[in-house]
Amino acid sequence: MLADLAFPLPLPDARDRGAVVTAADGTPLRAFADTGGIWRYAIEPEHVSPLYVQALLTYEDRWFWRHPGINPVAMLRAAGQWARSGRVVSGGSTLTMQVARILDSRQEARASNQRTPGRKLRQMLRALQLEVHLSKREILSLYLNHAPFGGTVEGVEAASWAYLGKPSSRLSHAEAALLAVLPQSPSRLRPDREPERARVARDKVLARMQQMQVWTPAQVTDARVEPVVARSLQPPRYAPLLAQRLRFEQPDAVRIASTLDLDLQRTLEDRVAAYFSQLPERTSAALLVVDNATLEARAYVGSLAFADAARVGHVDMVKAWRSPGSTLKPFLYGLALDDGLIHSESLLVDAPQAFGDYRPGNFDAAFNGPVGAAQALRLSLNVPAVDLLDRVGPSRFSARLAHAGIRLQWPPGATPNLSMILGGTGARLEDLVGAYAALNRDGVAGRVRYTRDAPRVDRRLLSPGAAWIVREMLEANPRPGSAADTFDPRGRPRVAWKTGTSFGFRDAWALGGTRRYTVGVWVGRPDGTPLPGQYGAITALPLMFEVIDSLPRQRADAAPRPPPASVATLDICWPLGLPPDPEAPQLCRQRREAWTLDGSVPPTFAERDARLWSAGVERFDVDARTGLRLSADCSATHVRESREIARWPALASPWLSSAARAAARLPRLSPDCVADGRDAVQELRIEGLNDRATLAPAPGGAQAVRLSLRALGGDARVRWLLDGRLIGESVGEGAFVHDFEQPGEHTLTALADSGAWSSLGFRLQAGSE
Repeated sequence: MLADLAFPLPLPDARDRGAVVTAADGTPLRAFADTGGIWRYAIEPEHVSPLYVQALLTYEDRWFWRHPGINPVAMLRAAGQWARSGRVVSGGSTLTMQVARILDSRQEARASNQRTPGRKLRQMLRALQLEVHLSKREILSLYLNHAPFGGTVEGVEAASWAYLGKPSSRLSHAEAALLAVLPQSPSRLRPDREPERARVARDKVLARMQQMQVWTPAQVTDARVEPVVARSLQPPRYAPLLAQRLRFEQPDAVRIASTLDLDLQRTLEDRVAAYFSQLPERTSAALLVVDNATLEARAYVGSLAFADAARVGHVDMVKAWRSPGSTLKPFLYGLALDDGLIHSESLLVDAPQAFGDYRPGNFDAAFNGPVGAAQALRLSLNVPAVDLLDRVGPSRFSARLAHAGIRLQWPPGATPNLSMILGGTGARLEDLVGAYAALNRDGVAGRVRYTRDAPRVDRRLLSPGAAWIVREMLEANPRPGSAADTFDPRGRPRVAWKTGTSFGFRDAWALGGTRRYTVGVWVGRPDGTPLPGQYGAITALPLMFEVIDSLPRQRADAAPRPPPASVATLDICWPLGLPPDPEAPQLCRQRREAWTLDGSVPPTFAERDARLWSAGVERFDVDARTGLRLSADCSATHVRESREIARWPALASPWLSSAARAAARLPRLSPDCVADGRDAVQELRIEGLNDRATLAPAPGGAQAVRLSLRALGGDARVRWLLDGRLIGESVGEGAFVHDFEQPGEHTLTALADSGAWSSLGFRLQAGSE
């Protein structure tokens, strides 16, 4: 039409739309304004309360569905009133004309809405144009989405949430009347600022509804009693970083429905803010809760405080790359179970070891000697984990994680290596949560979903049996400050959990899950600076348990989960790691109950460098009368008897009892037999300190005693341990100098890479002032 060319219809630009991100129930999480700074929540007429539509059309334009855009009768009546009184008594505008005024006001940058004959004529012409091009439903939809409601709020749905905290589909009679009249004068009638004026205007609408017999007198009477109570007009801002993320991923969407549970989100945002209110400056935190069945996120806290610049609150730490600390260890143990390398009680050695040039230590610098696989995982011991990764292979482990959705970040030029199991790589909280969910999903990990239409990406990480065993191993971890059992008669859920701390206290982690949910927590500084003294167990773990206790509970969460058919319990013996042999009871030094997978009962690992292991079982002949060992060449006549002993890994020796060491020692060789080489074992001797010596600091206020020590008898690398804690190293017979400061009884151990060792005790007296 030529008229359209000269007088184009200013319909809203589809590219200039705000957006709203909602929780799963439709409640707005965060509103994004359009280029004009307006918050609008798109809504279709069918989704608005019929009460509001009744109030709107009855009060504003009851002939809306019949007129062609203007109502001549109403216009003539309004013109006569204006001519007689010199002022506007009643409006003659139809709803279509009001839409025209809204559109023209937007085009004219919200110019003055003063009523003049010229402006009214323009509205009439524009209304006719709208009726030609649009259906009545489309015109009504424009009004419902663009009518002004005060401040930066437009549209009935945005107004309903902003003022009333509810969707426009659930309005009462009083609320429908209030929102119907508010666009007449949105600034003067704002219920959050002028509740009495708003009430008077609302009651005027109610009176009209009764007069026109649309609502009954009883309904109107009840509605009048309802007070005008409005919330402070503030756009919603829950899960702001997730909302921002979804908005970026769907820039053309007007409404994005997330999977979050708003009540849970509000609770956890408040809890996180209160929990970390006393942490040092620039500290942030991230939290993610996922439903195991669907991998849909139920709560998402991307930072401690979104608007806090000092805490870098605008950085989303749920998707940030950070050092994962020890959080990858459960998957390593699970893969080793699937490979048939270990069972749950396999004997591992937590002692100083070298893996080429890599020499890992534990978080607390102490060592535990022989430990079971389950205990090594629960205590997050580093040396056993590195030993296990060395046998599995770092590249293979990394590939398995990548296949399951745990993408790792490596420094430029770096490749998978042994340090990755201690945090020497980068990982993201959301990927770790998706992987930890596998422990409650029969070994199937997946990508966390933030919208219901997001694709499901599930990948097998572990077999169902391995996932079940790893969960059992982690579930035995007691809650901090609680008894050893992980559930109580009130139905506290069983939780399998793991913490992690990256090098230099830069990242503190806690990840855990129940049957129904998986929870991940990260604490640290987004800029990567250290947070001394803050680590997973004391910083992130308590919050994780607070979150789990806030989740909806089911009776099944507190019940043990039966094992898959591939899992069985079996008694095994240390040090060999095998089932007891009724014909050789002396080989079973310690009996333990283990979870085994697919009937596999792998033996204890053979040592790499130590020379004392000899495959664990030592077979030899003895003289039946004297018990002395016999070699193949003896000059005297002997009654030979075959015997066996079970030997412990050499590096475990310093932690064994004297009885255990004696039971694993070969009998002395008979004097008439030629040496068989089995006694040619390197032994160390500590020089510089006598066994059971008492040391005292020098007079004059000194508190420490400096000693220069040597480990004589070999040329291998020697680790020095004080009461089980690594305090230094030396090479061969080189000197080791150390200041001993802590008064009391101590044990000093020298342990060589070869397995040779020596230990002695001493007492250090307190210094005098």
